[in-house]
Amino acid sequence: MTTDRLASAVAATRHQRDWFGQTAERARSGEPIALVNADAPHEILRALDIPYVVTQWWSSIIAAKQAGPAAMERLVARGLPDFSLQYDAMPLGEQDLPAEQRPWGGLPAPDFAIAERSGDVTQKIFEQWGERPGTETFLLSRTGADPVPDRWWELAPRDWEAAFGTDRLDLLQAELEELVAWLVERTGRRFEADRLTEIMALGNEQAEWNRRTRDLIATARPTPVMVNDTMPAVMVPQWHRGTQWAVDAARSLYEDVAARVDAGHAVCPGERRRLMWIGRGLWTDLDMYRRFHDEFGAVFVWSMYLAIAADGYPRYGDDPMRALAARFVGFTDQLYVPPWSSDWYVKEALGHDVDGVVHLVADDTPGSGFITEALEQEGIPVLEIRANNSDARSVRAARIPQRIAEFLSARVPERS
Repeated sequence: MTTDRLASAVAATRHQRDWFGQTAERARSGEPIALVNADAPHEILRALDIPYVVTQWWSSIIAAKQAGPAAMERLVARGLPDFSLQYDAMPLGEQDLPAEQRPWGGLPAPDFAIAERSGDVTQKIFEQWGERPGTETFLLSRTGADPVPDRWWELAPRDWEAAFGTDRLDLLQAELEELVAWLVERTGRRFEADRLTEIMALGNEQAEWNRRTRDLIATARPTPVMVNDTMPAVMVPQWHRGTQWAVDAARSLYEDVAARVDAGHAVCPGERRRLMWIGRGLWTDLDMYRRFHDEFGAVFVWSMYLAIAADGYPRYGDDPMRALAARFVGFTDQLYVPPWSSDWYVKEALGHDVDGVVHLVADDTPGSGFITEALEQEGIPVLEIRANNSDARSVRAARIPQRIAEFLSARVPERS
């Protein structure tokens, strides 16, 4: 078994730490910064040159640095729950940790906290940010679609009205324009539509490289890369979407993968089982993904990060604000709400020729049973594990490695 890492993953991680240090310095010098949910329209902040930190990314750093339990204890000390949406709530607790316990020197207090109302709890978490001194909250609406289109991943890039519905797009576009005015009023900065057009074009180019990489991995035998390498290599550039650096990073990932495919590289030379990981990355224990190579010949070939980067982000059109609304209006549907999500996961499972699925179900992911049912109907066995990916306490209680080993032994036969 080989453990060498992708150069693009190492470079992305290094870049993010340097960027975070620069962002913290900008905040200390008086510049405004924002804390944003992953489903919020980051492109608007980029167009206004407002640095932003993504809640879920910062939670992954807190978890990886083993500061998650302490951060959750701080929430409890403030009378807040520590058992719900830890992935969103953890940065709120991190603010109150002693300086020596805060990863990378800690997140500077944000001026703006921006999120989509993807659920009552998310809204309450971001309202808590707005109660902290110097931080204001802006919340965007969460809408649903009826009817749901077939094969949304083919419609969404260009035929947004058919994919999502005009009423949904109208509402989000109006709210995005309101967000622009809200930020301009508070920062005195000028918003230019041409700048947003450039940012959207770069984001599309980044998505195109990610699609090439996803498709290459799907057809490669044996699997040339580990998902715990592609996760940071994809997601760090995602938080810089709309920059040339992010495009170059996505291209570097493709070139790294292509070179390994050409060389016949195998992360698990005795590959006998191909696995899909549905759910958020297990940031408290990324080494878990490689533990089943030797005994079971089992390799994780898929995670949602690269796949949604390929299918979920490209939007092509002349109106950048409308295109941005189309990029985000259905994002939660695509990942979590059946049949949007279940149809897509089945498509990806079949395209990657997987033998089994490990489905990590968090407390805020609706419709998990329908996703599992759709995969099982295709003859693909699924292991559901209920745990929060960023909370080490929850991960330990779920016995994830042991349960995966039992699942492989009992339900996922070896390939002949």
